[in-house]
Amino acid sequence: MKKLAAIGICGVLAVAGLMASGSTYAHPRFYGGVVIGGPIYYPPPVYYPPPVYVERAPPPVYIEQPRQDFWYYCADTRSYYPYVQNCPTQWMKVVPHTPGAPGGPPPQ
Repeated sequence: MKKLAAIGICGVLAVAGLMASGSTYAHPRFYGGVVIGGPIYYPPPVYYPPPVYVERAPPPVYIEQPRQDFWYYCADTRSYYPYVQNCPTQWMKVVPHTPGAPGGPPPQ
């Protein structure tokens, strides 16, 4: 008889446990809080490509050089450089004087 009473008590407790756990599903309760202001949302950062700078080179500066046209004259041979390769004395620089052809070939 004690066994039967123990089985009965266990059965009653089991049914009571099932009813207690079932009541939470039958009557849901609210578990939560109050949120003021809504969720905090930060948009992803916007990345812009770096600006492109084009560095332009300054325009070239042209400096006109004075004319360097000279004929080389040898007084000993009375000739100019391309026609005589060697001069026993020092060569003389002569400004070209051919009319109409500046820097032309020296006279022979």
